[in-house]
Amino acid sequence: MSERKYVLDTSLFVNPQARKSFGKSPSAAVKGFVKSMKGLDLDIYMPPSIRAELRNFITADAMDEMDLVIKKRAPNVYSIYLPAAVFYDFIEDIRIRINKGLRLAEEFAKDNRPENDEKLGKLREKYREAMRTGIIDSKEDFELVLLAKELEATLVSSDEGAVKFANEIGCSTLAAEKFHPLLKKMKKAK
Repeated sequence: MSERKYVLDTSLFVNPQARKSFGKSPSAAVKGFVKSMKGLDLDIYMPPSIRAELRNFITADAMDEMDLVIKKRAPNVYSIYLPAAVFYDFIEDIRIRINKGLRLAEEFAKDNRPENDEKLGKLREKYREAMRTGIIDSKEDFELVLLAKELEATLVSSDEGAVKFANEIGCSTLAAEKFHPLLKKMKKAK
């Protein structure tokens, strides 16, 4: 078993900035990743929920190739300790975001101009930014970070919320766009 462990997020293959070194499309990026792994002794993990999420973006043959190099593992959510201070800050952040969302909705309601479709689009964009940017916003992302914590592995992601939460609970992180250069460096060092 390798000393170097990584937990991969969907963003490595879906985010255009992160995947560009591996391939142009998500499926091509997965196949490029598999090729990059040849000859390297790394333990690569992905929670089943993240794998299921990725399946929505890639072909079945790309998924089959990925399954040969990635270990599927769910975190043991009943045994991982997380400090209460993290949740204290998380709850405060949620409260602030809810208030921002409320103010955006009030602003929308006060604006009586008839271009409703255009206004709704702007409201959705601003609301999504206020509520979801920079925060862990799904159980899949939570599982991703918990698995990295449990395995004492490096989280590879470009998701701001997942990276922020990982940093708060003491996980090592690596920006997804830096993973390909790291793999190349490891190959050269062999």
